Amino acid sequence: MVAPLPLLHSVPHSAGVARPGVALPAGACDSHMHIFDPRFAPSTHWKRQPPDAPVAVYRQLQARIGTQRAVVVTPSTYGTDNACTLDALAQMGDAARGVAVVEAGVEAAELQRLHGLGVRGLRVNFVTPQSWGMTTPDMLATLAAKVAPLGWHIQVFVHPEQLLAMAGLLRGLPVPLVVDHMARLDPAQGANGEAFDLLCRLLDAGNTWVKLSGAYMRSSVGGPGYDDTVAAGQALVRRAPERLVWGSDWPHTTETPGSVDDAALVDLLGRWCEGDAARIARIVVHNPAKLYDFGPLPFT
Repeated sequence: MVAPLPLLHSVPHSAGVARPGVALPAGACDSHMHIFDPRFAPSTHWKRQPPDAPVAVYRQLQARIGTQRAVVVTPSTYGTDNACTLDALAQMGDAARGVAVVEAGVEAAELQRLHGLGVRGLRVNFVTPQSWGMTTPDMLATLAAKVAPLGWHIQVFVHPEQLLAMAGLLRGLPVPLVVDHMARLDPAQGANGEAFDLLCRLLDAGNTWVKLSGAYMRSSVGGPGYDDTVAAGQALVRRAPERLVWGSDWPHTTETPGSVDDAALVDLLGRWCEGDAARIARIVVHNPAKLYDFGPLPFT
């Protein structure tokens, strides 16, 4: 497939100026990104300065990489205040859905309010600092039970050893489970190791989804190719292409500012899919449409 002509300008928080070599199909969804808007104050627990990454800037990234839909995930920066995410959803309309962060004591009325504003899941983060302190398996179980009546999913951000420790709980969740950033698998192990095997068993059971995202988080060779992630990525795509989604993780707050080329991340998805256009379309169009309750495609 011939790539479109390069862009003439860069996009904030993204390296490079070229479009991806892989042309994404109409209706493609970036299923994991964050909005940071200076109109919204960060949580008092958060010590780092958040980037300036509002909706208007993110739309520049969409134009560059060829996506039309997005899933806005509330970052840990805002604690349990989802106002920035909800504002982004209002700006983006039917082309966006949200994944919120709440405390275990959240009331049903608040969850219903979030649903009406476009939220379709909760993120439970075991990796980075949270406003309530330490996240526990009991909190995960409590939140899963609370969102089950809404038809939502629970998204977990975990280290591989945490995935293994919670295997029994994760298998028994009453809602779909979405595993963030490929469970932070160690690329040095490729398509091997206990955590990878568990992830495959969870996928085989039919209630688990995996986000093909965050390739740079544990890559030892780095970008733009992140070659050491190819083996695990390809193995996951071969195993369960029907329960994978892809995300950019823009604006890449875990990395040196401006060091991640989002066009290269799209091309990495192409490598994980071994160039199979049907699998790419499934992962960026059809799977997110199902998981995030998007309506019919308005794109041509």
